[in-house]
Amino acid sequence: MEFRSARGAILQLLRTVAPADLPALLEWMRTTRDFDEFTQDNNDSILKNIAEDLRNCLPLETMLSSERLALQKIQQRPEPTVHVDAFLYDEDFIDSLCEEGKMSRNYCMVCGSHQTAPLGFISHSFSLMELKFIYHHVLPDLSGKLLVDVGSRLGTVIYGGYLYSSALQLYGVELNGDFCQLQEMIIKKYQFTDRIKVLHADICTQDALLQNADVVIMNNVFEYFLDEVEQARAWEYISHNVRKQGSLLVTVPSIEESLSGLQVNIQLSPWVEEVPLNYDVYPGKDIDREALEQIHLYKIL
Repeated sequence: MEFRSARGAILQLLRTVAPADLPALLEWMRTTRDFDEFTQDNNDSILKNIAEDLRNCLPLETMLSSERLALQKIQQRPEPTVHVDAFLYDEDFIDSLCEEGKMSRNYCMVCGSHQTAPLGFISHSFSLMELKFIYHHVLPDLSGKLLVDVGSRLGTVIYGGYLYSSALQLYGVELNGDFCQLQEMIIKKYQFTDRIKVLHADICTQDALLQNADVVIMNNVFEYFLDEVEQARAWEYISHNVRKQGSLLVTVPSIEESLSGLQVNIQLSPWVEEVPLNYDVYPGKDIDREALEQIHLYKIL
């Protein structure tokens, strides 16, 4: 059936619905996830187009000169490590870059020899698979809900939320003005402005936003961008303001790992309860199971 015929058939069907039931049916059509199988491929394509737009605006390592502390911390890791943004560069893309000589998966342990070892890769963005896992398998229906991404960077979480969820409002809070400009460019180009807002701000100034949030997402958000004193201060602020009972907190890595080594007085048991996740939702698919296992979900008590 062609588009015009299909549209006519749907409108004709709606005219046969009992008037008392029509509002409920229209609301269901607006918010249901039952159409996901028909829209999935298109949403994936939109995100891939966004990734291409961003690749054209950023250096290969996707790090800006304004991120001095993050660059310094990556250089201080015990094994040689490079930043490869998982949203912009999937495994196939990395393979093609390696074939072209633009990237390497290995480093030379002894200069001039054939003794090599794998480079460490680190990403500050979720991959497409991780975004789909979060919105399809970690979070419940978000109709009417407010979601906040702490340290939104390239905006991948809020773009994914726009396409893969029915969240009423998606807020990205980002301290780096350069990344805020990139997010605003994408939001306008893809007409996401009705549900997405980007705030150029320190999250520790956003008490009201955090207090009203139904979902807060934090992907490796403080470790590479703040010193330990500032990390402790930020976590104390989060723990004092993300208090809406029943709201959800998604973190990478776990809160316990993020707090280890920091001088904080945060008692987790009265504040949050971890919700077990099923990481086996993609049987038979070539996925990065280890990356999915870094995603943790908590319910605010």
